[in-house]
Formats: sequence, structure tokens, C-alpha cells
Amino acid sequence: MSEMFPHNPLRFDAQGLSEEAQRQLFGQLLLPRMIEEKMMSQLRQGKISKWFSGMGQEAISVGVAAAMPSDKFIFPMHRNLGIFTTRGIPLSRLFAQFQGKDAGFTKGRDRSFHFGSREHHIVGMISHLGPQLGLADGVALAEKLDNTGGCSFVFTGDGGASEGDFHEAINVAAVWQLPVLIGIENNAWGLSTPSVQQFRCAHFTDKAIGYGIPEEDAIQVDGNDLFDVYHKVRQCVESLVERPRPIILEFKTFRMRGHEEASGTKYYPEGLIETWAQVDPVERLRAHLYSTGVLNESQEEAMRAAIKSQIEEGLRDAASEPVIEASTVEELTDRFAPGTPVGLKEAPSSNRELRFIDAIQEGLRESMRLHDGLVLMGQDIGAYGGVFKVTEGFVEEFGEDRVRNTPLCESAIVGAGLGLSIAGKKAMVEMQFSDFVTCGFNQIVNNLAKIHWRWGQAADVVVRMPTGGGVGAGPYHSQSTEAWFFHVPGLKIAYPSTPADAKGLLRMAIDDPNPVLFFEHKYLYRSLTGPVPEEDYLLEFGVGRIVREGRDATVITYGLGVQWAEQVLDAHPEWSVELIDLRTLLPWDEALVMSSVQKTGKALVLHEDTMTGGIGAEISARIHEQCFEALDAPVARTASLDTAFPFAADLERNFMANARLESDLTHLLRR
Repeated sequence: MSEMFPHNPLRFDAQGLSEEAQRQLFGQLLLPRMIEEKMMSQLRQGKISKWFSGMGQEAISVGVAAAMPSDKFIFPMHRNLGIFTTRGIPLSRLFAQFQGKDAGFTKGRDRSFHFGSREHHIVGMISHLGPQLGLADGVALAEKLDNTGGCSFVFTGDGGASEGDFHEAINVAAVWQLPVLIGIENNAWGLSTPSVQQFRCAHFTDKAIGYGIPEEDAIQVDGNDLFDVYHKVRQCVESLVERPRPIILEFKTFRMRGHEEASGTKYYPEGLIETWAQVDPVERLRAHLYSTGVLNESQEEAMRAAIKSQIEEGLRDAASEPVIEASTVEELTDRFAPGTPVGLKEAPSSNRELRFIDAIQEGLRESMRLHDGLVLMGQDIGAYGGVFKVTEGFVEEFGEDRVRNTPLCESAIVGAGLGLSIAGKKAMVEMQFSDFVTCGFNQIVNNLAKIHWRWGQAADVVVRMPTGGGVGAGPYHSQSTEAWFFHVPGLKIAYPSTPADAKGLLRMAIDDPNPVLFFEHKYLYRSLTGPVPEEDYLLEFGVGRIVREGRDATVITYGLGVQWAEQVLDAHPEWSVELIDLRTLLPWDEALVMSSVQKTGKALVLHEDTMTGGIGAEISARIHEQCFEALDAPVARTASLDTAFPFAADLERNFMANARLESDLTHLLRR
């Protein structure tokens, strides 16, 4: 037997557990097995749409949940039903979730275990598998900063461990010595792909040394032995109280059913299921407890009867819940967490002049002083002060715990920001250049943007994005990336054009409990100076600004586009053109734009980004829909060329939108 399986599954060393505790653990193991058996029936009857079976792996979930302190977060995956049941989630709510009922956790917006519950300290997965590792880093960071002695536990699988998020998150955890337990469920298959086609190492514990994790903190566990899981996790949790650090636990196990029920198991070699059935975690523990006299037939029958009754009651309650009726208002409202502060529509007047970059620095420093739980993260933002020196001097004032240099792990760091938010803190993540956000794209669009709408968790994260051209930086340091995110519900986007707006909008971004992408044009950092109030203030999102009034046409723009438009209009005093600075893009001030266009009858939308699929297309479409009868000409757009961003000076000049602004506006006014 020991040669056939990675561990001796017959050991079941209770290590001092009382007989009552052993029976309790068996009951906790039996519950998800019996639920699964019932779910198979529910699936066949069409009462649920999909099921990811954890049969054969239940000991891992139950052992982990039983060993982890109940107030510490666990990040489960598809096959971790036992986490939810052992944490005591009411079955009626769990079944309502599976059925897409409002009494579940996601109001029917997501399925199965794609949800979290703060009450139970559980954060469910998204389908991309790897991103939750970064979130667990963030929660573990909060535990370490608060010196709680606590930790987080995150699951991944042998397939998911091939993703970049796995490597990034473990690297960050090792560099920062975060108290996070990384549980790898090695069931030897990623859907239908066997391990030999997934990775070349014999064991995942072999990878630890590459991250600087010592051999003793890379632990193999018999995933089919509930007692082995329980005791090893418990020992790890206790060891982290005195010495925070990441620990890898590799659970050797096997998935008895398909990746999901629809996929089947025909790809398994003949006899493989029968071989692993010999070490079924439920049946083996049952036999062991019978052999030691801890459990007898009448006790087991009573357990099963109680669980069956519990399941039936939960199903009755879930079935009695009404089918969800869609509410457009509720769907749109739930994109964002409540609690956005009331801001000013305009900055207070001031005679004090600051550079654009100084205003950003002042807003960030004021936020750090006001919010003890705000943590800044980014490449080189520590003692070096960031490549643009926005955080220069911050380490001296706030310390390295709160102003954190990061490895080049954008996905893990954005994920850690969300983890900090889950733990009740605030996070600011600086992209060294907005171009690099592609490496953290998934976390932003699938985690930050959706998490409140999915299950009510705020994403209190600001991502600062130095952006734009005009500085001879070429195709990977000059792109305008705001349109990539303009399409994503649940995000807010700020893009200031003046120092006063930069300070006020950044302060709002950080105080707002929702995810904000804050774009800062690099060209403006040291080239633009303006009045900035010394006092603290927040500017409301979605409120544009009339930079100058006019009667013959309206120019709608943001960021550096405002400076470009002012230069052209200054050169043509004979023109009466209204200039609108949007200031924020999500939300954008639609009412202000429409009112202006209704008055002037002509409109031009200007942005530095490329033309096709740009933000100008959406604004133009809205204007045509709402102001068609008032228009004296089609809405014009001025944008950069539909090419990648060039490096050479004249190529850059020709590429950028301002090369065509004067002629485009002249043409519009003559129509």
C-alpha cells in the first residue's frame, strides 16, 4: 500500500485528540460527502446548473477549516465545500447560492463557490484560479502589520500552480515574510491534463528553495488523512505566531470525479479510480475509528440521520426562496460600495502655487496622515522615492511598513491591495508606468471591479498610473491606457489636468471605498504649475469643469488635452469655443457636456489616446443620441494615430493628437 500512494494513508495518528474530537472531525468530513451525493441528484434534476466535485479530497478542506482559527481568512477553490460547511455557513444559504437565489451570497450574479463571506472569514475564488494568492498575501500583510500573530490560508491546485500569479504571490510572501499558508491540492490532474504535462518537478515542495523558503517550511501532507491535515495545519498556524513567514503545504490526493460533472472521467487510465478508492478519506477514517472503538454503528447512524435531516431542511428552505426578479436599478447600484464621501465640485480658491507633481505628493501625504491603515506599494517607491519622486521622503515620515518597495509582481501587488482592503485597510498601488498595468490587468478588471457587485466586498484600492507621451519614452512608457478600463463596470477613473484637481481628486480617490484608477500625465509633473489650496479638500467625481466659455463649438477633453486646447484657443482669440475638462472618466459629467453642446451646436472630443475604440467614440455616440436636433455638424474627434507609440521626436510629434487639433477644430467651425 505505501508504494502505491504518496503517503501511508492508514496511519491516522490522533496525536492526543479526544474520542469526542475524533468523532466530531468525522462528522465534519461526512457532511460535505453527503451534500455532494445530494447535489448529484440536484444536478440531474436541473435544480443546479453545474457542480465541481471534491469527492476524494474532503479531508483537506475539513482539516484546514478545523485547524485554522475561525477569525482568520481562508481562500478556497472549486473543490473545497468542506471549508464552507466546517465554518458553519447555513446550508439553506449555501443551497440558495447554488440555485442562484437571492438568499445566497451573490444575489444570483455568480455561481457555486465564487463568493465570499466576511462573517465566516472566507473569500471565494474567481475562475482564473491564481489571483486569490495575491489577495491572501494582502490579508497576511495586514495580520503582520497589526502584529496579531495570525495568518491567512490560500488554496491552489496543481494546475493553478502553473499560473504566473502563483509564482508572483509566493515570491512576494517570501520577500516580505508574510504569514500565509499556501495549500496546494495535488490531485495529479488539471481538468484532463496529467501532471507530467503540467510540471517537471516531482513535488511542489521542491519549488520552495527557489523562493528562499527553507525545506522545513515546505511540507508534504497526506491529503486523504484528516488527522494528518489537521495536525500539520495546526502546527503551522501555531508556529507563525512567533515567526511570520510563508509555508507551503502540498496535499497529496486524488479527484474521484471529473473536473466538473459535465467533463466526466474518461481520460483517466483504466483502474486509476478503483486504486484510489482504496484510500477514500471518508471510508478509511470510518474504518479506522471503528477499529479503535471510537465510533460504532449506532453513533454513525445517528450522525448520518442528523446530517440528512440538516440537508433536507436546507434544501426545503432554499427551494422556498423565490426566483430572482431582475432590478436594473439594483444591478447598477451594486457596482459600487456605499460610503463615497461628499466632495466639493470645485477646489477652494488659493494664491499658493504648486507644480502638478507637488500637488499629487501633498494629496498622498495628507492621506497617509489621515489614514493609519493606508499602505503604499510600488516598485522603487521606498527610499528612492519612485522614478518620478512622488513618494520622496515618505519612508522617513511613515516607515517602510507603510511605504513598501515591491518586487516586479504587478498582479500579486494589486491582489495584495485588495487583500488589505478585505482586512479593513486601504491600499495605494503605484504602477511605475501605466503601460505596466497589463501585468496586473486581471486583478483590476476581474477582482477589483467586480468584487462588490458579486458579494458585497469593497475594494478600497487606488492604482496610480503615470501615463502619456510627449517625453520621448517610446512604445512601452508612453501609452494612454485609460480606454482599456473605461469599458469595465465597477471601476472609477480620475484624470486631472491641473494641480488643484490633482490634489482634490487624489484625496477623493483614497477616501472612496471603491477601486479608482488615478491617471497622472507625466508631461505635466514638472511643466505645469497652478494654485493649490493648502487645506485638505476632496473633489467630487463625475463633475466636469468649464475651463472657458464659448458659443460656437464645444471641445471636450481631459488631462494634457486641456493644455493643448488652451494653446490652440489662445492662438485664435477670434474663436468662441467652450472648453470642458471632464476631470473624471468614470463617471463622466454627461449633463455638463450635453448642456454645452445644446448651446453651441458643435462638438469636438479630444484625447491623446488612439482614435479607434477610444473614449471619444463613446462620448460622440452619446452626444449624437441626446443632442442630434441641436447639432449643426457631426461630432468631430481628434486623437492620436492608430499605431503603436513611436520613439523618435518627429514621429512622436506626428503621432500625437495635438498635431491635428488646430486643423480639426478649424474644419469643424467652418462647417
